[in-house]
Amino acid sequence: MKKNLSGISRRRFITTAAAAITLPLILPGCATGSVRRTRPSNRINLGVIGWGMQGPSNTKSFLVEDDCQVVAACDLDKNALTSAVDTINDHYQNKDCQAYHDYREMFANADLDAVMIAVPDHWHELIATAAAQHKLDVYGEKPLAKTIAEQQAIVHAVEKNKIIWQTGSWQRSQAVFRKAAEIVRSGLIGQVTHVEVGLPSGHTDFKHTKPELVAKLASLGITDLSTIRPGSEAWKIAVTAPPPELDYETWIGPSRMEDYIKQRVHMNWRWNYNTGGGQLMDWVGHHVDIAHWGLGFDVSGPSEIEGHGEFPASDALWNTCTKYRIELKYPQDITMTIAGGYDDIKGGTKWIGTEGWVWVNRGGFDASNPDWKKGKSLPEELRKVKLYESPGHWRNFLDCVKSRKPTITPVQTAHHSAIPGHLGLISMLTGRKINWDVASEKILGDAEASKLLTRDYRAPYKMS
Repeated sequence: MKKNLSGISRRRFITTAAAAITLPLILPGCATGSVRRTRPSNRINLGVIGWGMQGPSNTKSFLVEDDCQVVAACDLDKNALTSAVDTINDHYQNKDCQAYHDYREMFANADLDAVMIAVPDHWHELIATAAAQHKLDVYGEKPLAKTIAEQQAIVHAVEKNKIIWQTGSWQRSQAVFRKAAEIVRSGLIGQVTHVEVGLPSGHTDFKHTKPELVAKLASLGITDLSTIRPGSEAWKIAVTAPPPELDYETWIGPSRMEDYIKQRVHMNWRWNYNTGGGQLMDWVGHHVDIAHWGLGFDVSGPSEIEGHGEFPASDALWNTCTKYRIELKYPQDITMTIAGGYDDIKGGTKWIGTEGWVWVNRGGFDASNPDWKKGKSLPEELRKVKLYESPGHWRNFLDCVKSRKPTITPVQTAHHSAIPGHLGLISMLTGRKINWDVASEKILGDAEASKLLTRDYRAPYKMS
């Protein structure tokens, strides 16, 4: 039985194409100045953008919800787009899903209430702010954006347009993470003194394209892609023409134009700072997010950040940090260590207090008090602080689209969860400590480091 969603059925007006679009594109005449019709259905109409790693799993989570109809899909790769449309149509046993190469055409033509955005980091700001300007509620992947300045632009657009935002930091919707955070927030470990956050290190070949290139490089004896640099024989072998199904010119988008190399595009774009942020930024929206939840620091952050890392050459094929350790100072004399590749920092989040400790990870939970390990939740008498309980991350988003109440991971939370990672990376790149003003969101006394809060956009792209 379908739930009544009449409260969210609303007419939306589209501004002129020139105002809504920052890139050169001629839209169909019907898209300019048109009015969205009222939907014939009471379900939430959802469009999905990006069919790489997170896109398929997110979409499938929405497909099983009766009050959500996935009506449109967008991807710059024709093969991925075909897979998306086929998956959606197969689920509904129809041919109704609309296919789009350009997200702006989707926003202009499709009758949408919300969008799921799962694209490379370097595209987050442009797509997210455009969605907000079209009054579309957003389920967006973490980290919030490629830079802090881009995150600030997204926060501004979301708040200005009063849309609902859910970040894909889905651990908050899991009982084990809520239980751990409630132990800390309820004061059961006493005053928190230190937090350890363990994240992955190195590079992971998510798309399984590395063996193909290594085979081509067999005669050179090269197996580590982070050693391959421009001008070398290995680089010349790695560079190819983009495949016909991929619009690489648009895919690289606002980032610096680079040679097409298959091993740093789909999924593996994470290991190139031109498009991603390495393991640090890929995971900061998970375990640092949980650390902040337990501390009550969803809209707070560190004042001092000092990081050290191991990097390949800046122009290497995969150039993101492979091992890192970041020390941070927070309010209330709390310190935090974020590390990847160090044996003394266990993966997950561990809060250490004056009267005990608690650690949580995916599939793992431990604490200084054995009684805390029992059950999925704390006994009611111990829950002095009861945190937001989500019925499931995707379900929570849909519920909030209807109720207009904040999700469990709203935009400000996503913004502050990622800031420690951004600042840690800036500290590593500059080789010095960063002093951060939480209120003004500015780096203090370091003009060079401050430049890294943003990035240049390749013409004709412009940050919102």
